[in-house]
Amino acid sequence: MPDTTPPVRPTPPANAAQPAPANAAQPTSGADDGPPRLTRLDFHGPLSEERAGRMVQRLAAARPATVLDIGCGWGEFMLRVLDATPGATGLGIDLAADDLARGRANAAARGLADRVEFAEESGHGTARGPADLVLCLGAGHAVSGPESPHNFRTVLRELRRLVAPGGRVLYGEGFWQRPPATAELARMWPGATAEEHVSLAELVDLAVDAGFRPAWVETANSDEWETFESGYRSDVEEWLATHPDHPLAPETRERADTHRESWLSGYRDLLGIAYLTLVPTEPSPHP
Repeated sequence: MPDTTPPVRPTPPANAAQPAPANAAQPTSGADDGPPRLTRLDFHGPLSEERAGRMVQRLAAARPATVLDIGCGWGEFMLRVLDATPGATGLGIDLAADDLARGRANAAARGLADRVEFAEESGHGTARGPADLVLCLGAGHAVSGPESPHNFRTVLRELRRLVAPGGRVLYGEGFWQRPPATAELARMWPGATAEEHVSLAELVDLAVDAGFRPAWVETANSDEWETFESGYRSDVEEWLATHPDHPLAPETRERADTHRESWLSGYRDLLGIAYLTLVPTEPSPHP
């Protein structure tokens, strides 16, 4: 998503996009290159250490032998699952080369390089499954494709196709905490519409229709959102404070200010993100 889109989505608008950062720099960069990118975040989404730890232990208890992370970014959650599941192997796929490089470096530093692959490729129509555990965290757009980034039914059917019998899916997706007003939509990302998300109840019903039972339903709280939003911009804001005359400063400042206003005046306390732990029913309702 453009810099003005919220993080839980992958292209402009939420089901589709995790917002692009306010700059196009590498995860770390010098002053001449512009601000560093997302160095304050472990996860690219509103997810606390405490919640992540509980989810990892719950998923690891099912002893997955294979993990597939679609739209993985740098794959932090996948690496933690692998660390908690001796012998399991993982595959993360994404189109962001810089994030994939960060994931490979983190895997090597933790002694996991021989158990995980990071592949620069699309998740749309992927033949990489089935896997015992499929992760799709704020990356439904990577599954459904750019032409239908908000088609949750398509996303869930694809996730059902990619998970092995008896496996698990962890699906992180945006939802409206209440129906947004027209004026609120106008203050969000460009072109925001009410149809981009559904309610939490509707999202869970769509998962059931796709052939899952919702074993666990949880949502990010306000502390997780504020920590994520602040950490998401912190590198950029501090760089702008110390490099006001840098050639990249004007455009970076405009994007950072636009994104901050989109959050504070638009989707704050309105856009939620759900983490659904889904178990496939047998047989699949969509052969």
